[in-house]
Amino acid sequence: MTGGERKALRVTREGAVAEVALCGPGKGNAMGPDLFRELPLAFGELDRDAAVRAVVLRGDGPHFCYGLDLMAMLGTLGPLVTGRPSAAQRAALLDLIRELQGAIEAVARCRKPVVCAVHGWCIGGGLDLAAACDIRYASADAKFSLREVKLAIVADLGCLQRLPRIIGEGHTRELAFSGKNIDATEALRIGLVNAVYETPGALLEAARAAAREIAENPPLTVQGAKQVLEWNDRLGVADGLRLVAQWNSAFLPSDDLVEAFTAFSEKRPPRFTGA
Repeated sequence: MTGGERKALRVTREGAVAEVALCGPGKGNAMGPDLFRELPLAFGELDRDAAVRAVVLRGDGPHFCYGLDLMAMLGTLGPLVTGRPSAAQRAALLDLIRELQGAIEAVARCRKPVVCAVHGWCIGGGLDLAAACDIRYASADAKFSLREVKLAIVADLGCLQRLPRIIGEGHTRELAFSGKNIDATEALRIGLVNAVYETPGALLEAARAAAREIAENPPLTVQGAKQVLEWNDRLGVADGLRLVAQWNSAFLPSDDLVEAFTAFSEKRPPRFTGA
């Protein structure tokens, strides 16, 4: 399996293990239109490929993912969240949020276990992507942040639904309300990652070894175990995603959001007013 015409992902396979690498084109593998278009297609193919029994998800370059590519998404989001959006524009924003959610959901819905290898920064949407995976490993240089609150956005791609069952309510609320950064040691302590490795190279080797070990087991049994585990929480995740999509389609357009984008482009701290 090859990456074909993909721009944001590179998909390779060795034996029964597929590897999906985030490869830009945004800085730090930031998530732009190409990524959101390609992610469900790639994971849909992996889900249907009987020869694939496990998947490794990683990032190219020095970082896993910087999160949403604000500049790349501005053309799509800008008209829907600035000024005084009409009812039709808010409906379009709701559709867009659900579409972006669907891209991350494709990873969670993949019947093949997904092992996520995080090195460098894992921010915002990157953390949503990691949370959608089954197993997370990190290198010692990894740093995590549920950053959306700093941009006047309620995180809407899955973290608020998935992290509570991974790290618990208290840790999730602390990350969501503060937008603070945590390092690999803290991520291990709270259970966000299963293990930490000294270097990105050692991390990738461990992730691949774990995927190979999974792939050696009976595939239908492994997939059955994943589906049973997912079913335990599926209704809660689905209802939560619908709620946050409706919330953001109504309240995301704000002066604070414009200020967040403006401050980002001007490389200065934002000045939020609550308007």
